[in-house]
Amino acid sequence: MSKAKFSANLSMMFNEVPFTERFERAAKAGFKGVEYLFPYEKPVEKLAALLKKHQLTQVLFNMPVENWNSGGRGIACLPGHEKIFAEGVHKALEYALALDCKQVHAMAGKLDRQFTQEQQRECYITNIQYAADVMAEHDINVLIEPINIRDMPDYFLTTQNQAELLLKDIDRKNVFIQLDLYHCQIMEGDLLRTIERLWGKFSHIQIASVPERHEPDSGEVNYFWLFKKLDEMGYQGWLGCEYYPASQTEEGLGWLARV
Repeated sequence: MSKAKFSANLSMMFNEVPFTERFERAAKAGFKGVEYLFPYEKPVEKLAALLKKHQLTQVLFNMPVENWNSGGRGIACLPGHEKIFAEGVHKALEYALALDCKQVHAMAGKLDRQFTQEQQRECYITNIQYAADVMAEHDINVLIEPINIRDMPDYFLTTQNQAELLLKDIDRKNVFIQLDLYHCQIMEGDLLRTIERLWGKFSHIQIASVPERHEPDSGEVNYFWLFKKLDEMGYQGWLGCEYYPASQTEEGLGWLARV
């Protein structure tokens, strides 16, 4: 029996029902934690009440992203948007405190050809440092996540190697990698050795099958073997189930009972 703690991503799972009903579904399915993309369309008091009612931990959510539905993927790397980014940091802090959430993810944004890559890199580092300093006062971690170029073309941050170098230059103790093994497998593979190399540099792991991004008991990655290795290594964090169910969510949860 694995010691792993699994959180359900409510932006992807249980979406057979309205968002606020997914908390109950997740709890009934055996999840102890939840994560999702954005909380900001719902009153924070409502979300806090749902967490309390269903005895769930708010594990993670993203800082605000403008125009998500029309292709916006963050502004951390975009010069000229620093004021908007800072406003988003404080909005995320408001929700994180109310939901007792100890980590938030800052989406990097896409490459903009009117700037050099170095200009965007410097902007990104400065913005993440600002977010980290704000969040550090409340013991909250800021996460950065490499995302594969197939699902998100032109995204600024795409590999774990790039994230490692950025961590060094960001130089903040409360900034960690959000290690999404789905993205990592597509971009780099060699998952166990990557986990070993990054040990201590990530604070959250996400899972999904490759290539379809469905339940973790299908596809080319042997997640059950990796869960065992993470247990042996003493991983204490959460495993976020950031996948699209192949059919009705509960029908695909047999894997959870076998972990």
